[in-house]
Amino acid sequence: MQTKRTAILGALTLVMLASAVAQQASKHVLSSDEVKKAVPTEYFFRGQKAPVQVRNAVGFQLADGKMMLAALVDASGYSTAIQQKYQGMLITETKLNIGGSEVAPGQYGFGFTADGKFIVMDVANNDVFSAASQTDSALQHAVPLKLVEDGAGYKLYAGKKWIGIKAD
Repeated sequence: MQTKRTAILGALTLVMLASAVAQQASKHVLSSDEVKKAVPTEYFFRGQKAPVQVRNAVGFQLADGKMMLAALVDASGYSTAIQQKYQGMLITETKLNIGGSEVAPGQYGFGFTADGKFIVMDVANNDVFSAASQTDSALQHAVPLKLVEDGAGYKLYAGKKWIGIKAD
């Protein structure tokens, strides 16, 4: 009787441990369903709310569960000067290295400029940093925004332009 009870208790313990391991977050690019649950439908930037293009949203999750989200926004209500550099929103729960520059957890605007730069701005439209973006001219199917794993980091693409992102 005691042996049977011990076996049942051991089996239950194994099931609970397996369940706990399965529920732990793992480092990965977010699926479209995960992105839809996490990305806001509107984003506040420079005194206005802009609709977020959820269909053009990407992100990743780290093993500790923290996320980075990026999405294109409809910046049509903004001045031409802002539209030239503000294309999307970036939300990060962890410190990032983007193109060699450090970014603290927070909320930012971003854009790929015509002169080959990737610009990150605070929500007041103040430039936080800019870095040289790359162009992947061999890319066959360019899409408005995508995120791909690249070794220990990621590449954030807007069309054929991209910037490297690593979580610290």
